Amino acid sequence: MYLFLSNLSFSDLCFSSVTMPKLLQNMQSQVPSIPYAGCLAQMYFFLFFADLESFLLVAMAYDRYVAICFPLHYTSIMSPKLCVSLVVLSWVLTTFHAMLHTLLMARLSFCEDNVIPHFFCDMSALLKLSCSDTHVNELVIFIMGGIILVIPFVLIIVSYARIVASILKVPSSRGIRKAFSTCGSHLSVVSLFYGTVIGLYLCPSANNSTVKETFMAMMYTVVTPMLNPFIYSLRNRDIKGALVRVLCKKKILFWP
Repeated sequence: MYLFLSNLSFSDLCFSSVTMPKLLQNMQSQVPSIPYAGCLAQMYFFLFFADLESFLLVAMAYDRYVAICFPLHYTSIMSPKLCVSLVVLSWVLTTFHAMLHTLLMARLSFCEDNVIPHFFCDMSALLKLSCSDTHVNELVIFIMGGIILVIPFVLIIVSYARIVASILKVPSSRGIRKAFSTCGSHLSVVSLFYGTVIGLYLCPSANNSTVKETFMAMMYTVVTPMLNPFIYSLRNRDIKGALVRVLCKKKILFWP
């Protein structure tokens, strides 16, 4: 669990850092701009950490599924070797997927009016500026999006469906409320992340206005990474206990 949490925290930190510092710099600058190489690099790391978060959410959903549905076999199923393998596989798959879209974008030509109607170098915004044929890029986005986004989302839904079915068999009403509360929090973040990403990248770009795309992108680039520490970390009893000890220690040190 802590292996997944540490990687998710690192992914959230990097995911927001890919877009927010440049956005703040452009808000301060009189001429907001980004170099062509920097734009491709930003798109690559944006896709990389977005995909990494997607795979980590699947791994964490499976971890909770095993913990609730097979508690006696948890340590044998979720062995350290399997957990490390899931994390390594997530990093490898995200590397190749982000590189594929970056190379396909690098082959395109762009018109003179290179004003990006977005707060970062988003794929859909860049495709609208291209003077080249973008059918291959759009086809790859749709196909790979189904593999990278839809399949993990379905796996998470299936995992939670099995969790709910197992929870309903618990005779304790308190245990049921606690488990449903935890699952509800996870599902809310999963729905927020996957819902906006699927709606933005798997729907035809012509149907999305600039304001709608910017709002949806802001939701999963800023809001979701900000909520993840509260939902995935602060709900853990050990982490809450450690946080209370740190705060109490500081209060004692600064007490006049």
